[in-house]
Amino acid sequence: MRIVIKDTKKETGIWTADYIWKKIEAFGPTADKPFVMGLPTGSSPMPVYEEWIRRYKAGEISFKNVVTFNMDEYVNIPEDHPESYYSFMYDNLFNHIDIPKENINILDGNAPDLEKVCRDYETKIKAYGGIELFLGGIGPDGHIAFNEPGSSLVSRTRVKTLSYDTILANSRFFDGDMSKVPTQALTVGVGTVMDAKEVVIIITGFNKARAVREVIEGGVSHMWTISMLQLHEHAVISLDEPATMELQVESVKYFKDIEEIAGDKIPNHNE
Repeated sequence: MRIVIKDTKKETGIWTADYIWKKIEAFGPTADKPFVMGLPTGSSPMPVYEEWIRRYKAGEISFKNVVTFNMDEYVNIPEDHPESYYSFMYDNLFNHIDIPKENINILDGNAPDLEKVCRDYETKIKAYGGIELFLGGIGPDGHIAFNEPGSSLVSRTRVKTLSYDTILANSRFFDGDMSKVPTQALTVGVGTVMDAKEVVIIITGFNKARAVREVIEGGVSHMWTISMLQLHEHAVISLDEPATMELQVESVKYFKDIEEIAGDKIPNHNE
Protein backbone atom coordinates (compact mmCIF):
# COMPACT_ATOMS: atom_id res chain seq x y z
CA MET A 1 0.00 0.00 0.00
CA ARG A 2 1.03 3.54 -0.64
CA ILE A 3 0.33 5.76 2.38
CA VAL A 4 0.23 9.53 1.83
CA ILE A 5 -0.01 11.83 4.85
CA LYS A 6 -0.92 15.52 4.62
CA ASP A 7 -1.34 18.03 7.44
CA THR A 8 -5.02 18.89 7.00
CA LYS A 9 -8.25 17.44 5.66
CA LYS A 10 -8.31 20.04 2.89
CA GLU A 11 -4.75 19.24 1.79
CA THR A 12 -5.61 15.54 1.82
CA GLY A 13 -8.64 16.19 -0.37
CA ILE A 14 -6.69 18.29 -2.86
CA TRP A 15 -3.91 15.71 -3.13
CA THR A 16 -6.43 12.90 -3.63
CA ALA A 17 -8.42 14.84 -6.25
CA ASP A 18 -5.22 15.62 -8.14
CA TYR A 19 -3.90 12.07 -7.91
CA ILE A 20 -7.10 10.57 -9.31
CA TRP A 21 -7.40 13.16 -12.06
CA LYS A 22 -3.87 12.44 -13.22
CA LYS A 23 -4.94 8.78 -13.49
CA ILE A 24 -7.92 9.79 -15.61
CA GLU A 25 -5.75 11.96 -17.88
CA ALA A 26 -3.19 9.17 -18.29
CA PHE A 27 -6.00 6.76 -19.21
CA GLY A 28 -7.15 9.12 -21.97
CA PRO A 29 -10.87 8.34 -21.81
CA THR A 30 -13.12 8.61 -24.85
CA ALA A 31 -16.85 8.13 -25.42
CA ASP A 32 -16.14 4.58 -26.58
CA LYS A 33 -13.63 3.88 -23.83
CA PRO A 34 -14.67 5.82 -20.71
CA PHE A 35 -12.84 5.91 -17.40
CA VAL A 36 -14.94 3.86 -14.95
CA MET A 37 -14.78 5.04 -11.38
CA GLY A 38 -16.38 3.95 -8.10
CA LEU A 39 -17.54 6.74 -5.78
CA PRO A 40 -18.59 7.03 -2.12
CA THR A 41 -20.84 9.35 -0.15
CA GLY A 42 -20.21 10.82 3.29
CA SER A 43 -17.92 13.48 4.69
CA SER A 44 -14.65 11.83 3.63
CA PRO A 45 -14.85 12.49 -0.13
CA MET A 46 -16.26 16.02 0.20
CA PRO A 47 -12.87 17.78 -0.11
CA VAL A 48 -12.22 15.72 -3.26
CA TYR A 49 -15.59 16.59 -4.79
CA GLU A 50 -15.14 20.28 -3.91
CA GLU A 51 -11.77 20.34 -5.65
CA TRP A 52 -13.13 18.60 -8.76
CA ILE A 53 -16.01 21.08 -8.93
CA ARG A 54 -13.59 23.99 -8.59
CA ARG A 55 -11.41 22.64 -11.39
CA TYR A 56 -14.40 21.94 -13.65
CA LYS A 57 -15.75 25.47 -13.19
CA ALA A 58 -12.27 26.80 -13.97
CA GLY A 59 -12.40 24.92 -17.27
CA GLU A 60 -9.54 22.61 -16.31
CA ILE A 61 -11.29 19.23 -16.36
CA SER A 62 -14.30 17.47 -17.90
CA PHE A 63 -16.29 14.43 -16.83
CA LYS A 64 -17.92 13.78 -20.22
CA ASN A 65 -16.05 10.50 -20.67
CA VAL A 66 -16.25 9.29 -17.07
CA VAL A 67 -18.66 6.58 -15.88
CA THR A 68 -19.41 6.28 -12.17
CA PHE A 69 -20.76 3.53 -9.93
CA ASN A 70 -21.76 4.55 -6.43
CA MET A 71 -21.00 2.34 -3.46
CA ASP A 72 -24.39 2.17 -1.77
CA GLU A 73 -27.92 3.45 -1.22
CA TYR A 74 -30.58 3.11 1.44
CA VAL A 75 -33.55 0.80 0.90
CA ASN A 76 -37.04 2.33 0.76
CA ILE A 77 -36.04 5.97 0.85
CA PRO A 78 -37.23 8.23 -2.01
CA GLU A 79 -34.55 9.40 -4.44
CA ASP A 80 -35.44 13.03 -3.70
CA HIS A 81 -35.21 12.54 0.08
CA PRO A 82 -32.50 14.92 1.34
CA GLU A 83 -30.68 12.00 3.02
CA SER A 84 -30.75 9.60 0.08
CA TYR A 85 -27.35 8.94 -1.42
CA TYR A 86 -28.85 9.80 -4.79
CA SER A 87 -29.56 13.31 -3.48
CA PHE A 88 -26.13 13.50 -1.86
CA MET A 89 -24.29 12.74 -5.09
CA TYR A 90 -26.31 15.16 -7.20
CA ASP A 91 -26.21 17.94 -4.61
CA ASN A 92 -22.49 17.59 -3.90
CA LEU A 93 -21.05 16.60 -7.28
CA PHE A 94 -23.14 15.64 -10.28
CA ASN A 95 -25.23 18.84 -10.49
CA HIS A 96 -22.02 20.87 -10.66
CA ILE A 97 -20.08 19.03 -13.38
CA ASP A 98 -20.67 17.90 -16.97
CA ILE A 99 -21.02 14.14 -16.46
CA PRO A 100 -23.81 12.74 -18.70
CA LYS A 101 -26.74 11.39 -16.68
CA GLU A 102 -26.54 8.08 -18.53
CA ASN A 103 -22.99 7.64 -17.19
CA ILE A 104 -24.15 7.78 -13.57
CA ASN A 105 -24.97 4.50 -11.83
CA ILE A 106 -26.58 4.46 -8.38
CA LEU A 107 -28.23 1.43 -6.79
CA ASP A 108 -32.05 1.63 -6.76
CA GLY A 109 -33.24 0.96 -3.23
CA ASN A 110 -36.89 1.34 -4.26
CA ALA A 111 -36.98 -1.38 -6.91
CA PRO A 112 -39.46 -4.26 -6.48
CA ASP A 113 -36.67 -6.86 -6.82
CA LEU A 114 -33.65 -5.70 -4.85
CA GLU A 115 -31.69 -8.90 -5.43
CA LYS A 116 -32.00 -8.36 -9.18
CA VAL A 117 -30.78 -4.77 -8.79
CA CYS A 118 -27.66 -6.08 -7.08
CA ARG A 119 -27.01 -8.78 -9.69
CA ASP A 120 -27.54 -6.33 -12.53
CA TYR A 121 -25.11 -3.85 -10.93
CA GLU A 122 -22.33 -6.42 -10.89
CA THR A 123 -23.16 -7.40 -14.47
CA LYS A 124 -23.05 -3.79 -15.65
CA ILE A 125 -19.68 -3.20 -14.00
CA LYS A 126 -18.30 -6.25 -15.80
CA ALA A 127 -19.81 -5.07 -19.10
CA TYR A 128 -17.69 -1.93 -18.83
CA GLY A 129 -14.59 -4.04 -18.30
CA GLY A 130 -14.50 -3.47 -14.55
CA ILE A 131 -13.83 -0.42 -12.42
CA GLU A 132 -10.56 1.34 -13.17
CA LEU A 133 -10.36 3.14 -9.83
CA PHE A 134 -12.53 2.96 -6.74
CA LEU A 135 -12.49 5.97 -4.43
CA GLY A 136 -13.70 5.18 -0.92
CA GLY A 137 -13.94 6.34 2.63
CA ILE A 138 -14.40 4.33 5.82
CA GLY A 139 -16.34 4.42 9.05
CA PRO A 140 -14.75 4.65 12.49
CA ASP A 141 -15.14 0.86 12.81
CA GLY A 142 -13.19 0.32 9.60
CA HIS A 143 -16.12 -0.58 7.37
CA ILE A 144 -16.15 0.30 3.68
CA ALA A 145 -19.48 1.04 1.98
CA PHE A 146 -22.03 -0.79 4.17
CA ASN A 147 -19.73 -3.79 4.69
CA GLU A 148 -19.88 -3.60 8.47
CA PRO A 149 -17.73 -5.63 10.88
CA GLY A 150 -18.29 -9.32 10.28
CA SER A 151 -19.03 -8.95 6.57
CA SER A 152 -17.52 -11.44 4.17
CA LEU A 153 -14.28 -10.25 2.63
CA VAL A 154 -15.31 -11.73 -0.72
CA SER A 155 -18.86 -10.29 -0.64
CA ARG A 156 -20.57 -8.91 -3.74
CA THR A 157 -23.24 -6.26 -4.23
CA ARG A 158 -26.17 -7.21 -2.02
CA VAL A 159 -28.93 -6.19 0.39
CA LYS A 160 -27.48 -5.51 3.83
CA THR A 161 -29.28 -5.12 7.15
CA LEU A 162 -27.64 -2.31 9.09
CA SER A 163 -26.34 -2.70 12.61
CA TYR A 164 -27.64 -0.79 15.61
CA ASP A 165 -24.42 1.23 15.76
CA THR A 166 -24.75 2.30 12.12
CA ILE A 167 -28.40 3.24 12.56
CA LEU A 168 -27.53 5.20 15.69
CA ALA A 169 -24.63 6.98 13.97
CA ASN A 170 -26.77 7.86 10.94
CA SER A 171 -29.65 9.14 13.06
CA ARG A 172 -27.84 12.49 13.22
CA PHE A 173 -28.93 12.96 9.61
CA PHE A 174 -32.56 12.15 10.48
CA ASP A 175 -33.25 14.70 13.23
CA GLY A 176 -31.70 12.35 15.78
CA ASP A 177 -34.64 9.97 15.37
CA MET A 178 -33.47 6.37 14.94
CA SER A 179 -36.95 5.32 13.81
CA LYS A 180 -36.52 7.43 10.67
CA VAL A 181 -33.25 5.76 9.65
CA PRO A 182 -33.60 2.99 7.03
CA THR A 183 -32.64 -0.39 8.47
CA GLN A 184 -31.41 -1.82 5.17
CA ALA A 185 -29.18 -0.67 2.35
CA LEU A 186 -27.87 -1.89 -0.97
CA THR A 187 -24.09 -1.98 -1.03
CA VAL A 188 -21.23 -3.12 -3.19
CA GLY A 189 -19.29 -5.92 -1.54
CA VAL A 190 -15.70 -5.99 -0.34
CA GLY A 191 -14.99 -8.27 -3.28
CA THR A 192 -16.55 -5.73 -5.65
CA VAL A 193 -14.19 -3.03 -4.40
CA MET A 194 -11.20 -5.37 -4.50
CA ASP A 195 -11.90 -6.16 -8.16
CA ALA A 196 -11.10 -2.56 -9.12
CA LYS A 197 -7.73 -2.11 -10.78
CA GLU A 198 -6.84 0.51 -8.15
CA VAL A 199 -8.42 1.51 -4.84
CA VAL A 200 -7.89 4.93 -3.26
CA ILE A 201 -9.17 5.43 0.27
CA ILE A 202 -9.34 8.88 1.85
CA ILE A 203 -9.42 8.91 5.65
CA THR A 204 -9.46 12.06 7.75
CA GLY A 205 -10.00 12.91 11.40
CA PHE A 206 -8.95 11.50 14.74
CA ASN A 207 -12.16 9.44 15.04
CA LYS A 208 -10.81 7.22 12.22
CA ALA A 209 -7.36 6.75 13.82
CA ARG A 210 -8.11 3.31 15.32
CA ALA A 211 -9.30 2.04 11.94
CA VAL A 212 -6.19 3.47 10.27
CA ARG A 213 -4.03 1.56 12.75
CA GLU A 214 -5.89 -1.67 12.04
CA VAL A 215 -5.65 -1.40 8.24
CA ILE A 216 -1.98 -0.38 8.18
CA GLU A 217 -0.44 -2.16 11.17
CA GLY A 218 -2.97 -4.89 11.95
CA GLY A 219 -3.82 -8.11 10.17
CA VAL A 220 -6.53 -8.83 7.62
CA SER A 221 -9.80 -9.32 9.47
CA HIS A 222 -13.49 -9.39 8.59
CA MET A 223 -14.04 -7.31 11.74
CA TRP A 224 -12.21 -4.45 10.01
CA THR A 225 -13.34 -4.90 6.42
CA ILE A 226 -11.07 -2.15 5.08
CA SER A 227 -8.10 -4.31 6.17
CA MET A 228 -8.69 -6.39 3.05
CA LEU A 229 -6.95 -3.55 1.23
CA GLN A 230 -3.64 -5.02 2.40
CA LEU A 231 -4.12 -7.70 -0.24
CA HIS A 232 -4.79 -5.31 -3.12
CA GLU A 233 -2.01 -4.92 -5.66
CA HIS A 234 -2.60 -1.19 -6.20
CA ALA A 235 -3.94 0.50 -3.07
CA VAL A 236 -3.46 4.07 -1.88
CA ILE A 237 -4.52 5.45 1.50
CA SER A 238 -4.65 9.23 1.74
CA LEU A 239 -4.58 10.53 5.34
CA ASP A 240 -4.55 13.76 7.25
CA GLU A 241 -2.35 14.11 10.33
CA PRO A 242 -5.12 13.51 12.93
CA ALA A 243 -5.99 10.15 11.31
CA THR A 244 -2.44 8.90 11.99
CA MET A 245 -2.52 9.50 15.75
CA GLU A 246 -2.72 5.81 16.71
CA LEU A 247 0.00 4.66 14.32
CA GLN A 248 3.46 3.95 15.64
CA VAL A 249 5.86 6.85 15.22
CA GLU A 250 8.09 4.58 13.14
CA SER A 251 5.24 3.87 10.71
CA VAL A 252 4.43 7.53 10.19
CA LYS A 253 8.09 8.40 9.70
CA TYR A 254 8.56 5.52 7.25
CA PHE A 255 5.70 6.57 4.97
CA LYS A 256 6.59 10.25 5.13
CA ASP A 257 10.19 9.46 4.25
CA ILE A 258 9.15 7.43 1.21
CA GLU A 259 6.96 10.25 -0.08
CA GLU A 260 9.70 12.82 0.49
CA ILE A 261 12.30 10.72 -1.32
CA ALA A 262 10.21 9.51 -4.24
CA GLY A 263 6.96 11.49 -4.25
CA ASP A 264 4.73 10.88 -7.25
CA LYS A 265 7.54 9.03 -9.02
CA ILE A 266 6.81 5.90 -7.00
CA PRO A 267 4.32 3.33 -8.34
CA ASN A 268 0.78 2.88 -7.07
CA HIS A 269 1.87 0.96 -4.00
CA ASN A 270 4.89 0.73 -1.76
CA GLU A 271 6.91 -2.43 -1.84
